Amino acid sequence: MKKYWFYLIVLSLFIGANLYYIHNDSYQETLIAYVEEDTKEDDFDDINLPQGTWRYGGSSSWVPIREQFEKAIETTHPQFKLEYVGSTEEAPSSETGIKMLLNDEIDFSLSSRILKKEEHQIAKQKGFKLKEIPVAVDGIAIAVNHNLNLPGLTITQIRSIYTGKISNWKELGGPSLPITPYSRPLGESATVEFFKHEVLRDQSFADNVKFVDITTQGLQKVANEPGAIYYASAPEIVPQCSIKSLAIGERLDQLISPYKKPFIPTEECPQQRNRVNLQALHSHTYPFSRPLYVIVKDEDDKKVLQKDKYKAAQAYAKLFQTDRGHSLIQKAGFIPIANQNNK
Repeated sequence: MKKYWFYLIVLSLFIGANLYYIHNDSYQETLIAYVEEDTKEDDFDDINLPQGTWRYGGSSSWVPIREQFEKAIETTHPQFKLEYVGSTEEAPSSETGIKMLLNDEIDFSLSSRILKKEEHQIAKQKGFKLKEIPVAVDGIAIAVNHNLNLPGLTITQIRSIYTGKISNWKELGGPSLPITPYSRPLGESATVEFFKHEVLRDQSFADNVKFVDITTQGLQKVANEPGAIYYASAPEIVPQCSIKSLAIGERLDQLISPYKKPFIPTEECPQQRNRVNLQALHSHTYPFSRPLYVIVKDEDDKKVLQKDKYKAAQAYAKLFQTDRGHSLIQKAGFIPIANQNNK
């Protein structure tokens, strides 16, 4: 009976996923269904990874996980070679990776969002289907200059900053200092699409928002400009030495930090680094979280001729369901997802 209800929950998720965006309450219920079901694959070393070199690409939010898994795979499965391929024209993103998968430039893609309707349609026109495999949960964190004396921000305050209603930190209890909000461009990052929908409630970015191509540039701006603010995946922000992440919440008396307390000040970094507050992500008390996916071509479609690529992608995704895979995901600052669909 327990498994019946689990399958029913997962089926409901993917029916709703075609809408792409869903409200935060139902979104959190989805994450609860994923994270709390305790099902794991065989041990990491026992997963049968095919021999060959496999190309993959996609979301920059995946970088901390990629690094952990690439090192482990080199040791346990040396016959399984991974080559991260970036676009020569666009910055790394979920959008770019899925586009490259559709164009057969890579064998599977890493994404911080589900597939869009038009992407399914393009795949269908090309004679195959795409499938998303959820493997981890990520949080979105807010970064500010390390000298900014502010305990945290409410979701309404963050929205007001990025829609232009608040333009000085003094209005939020901080110093008299102009706010310079930074973001990656809309349409080039799944993180931006998530932020626009969940935080801005689909309002437009204000004219004073400045755009950067990649998160590294955004973090450099925040480190060098006293009034700057930026947002990105929590594992990309929380451990940084040159900036600090802010607690966020619905109300100022309900702020939840994206880092595990106690906060490690800048002067003690990099000897010690702040770590992502995994407990807040797992308990769903942190306001902004989302699943991460491996995107593959679906072998159920008889028109998929390159079965070896599908099998390689499917085997890669199974690594995330092992005990060691779960440990590596947590070490990277994410929450592992138990997924019975990837069996």
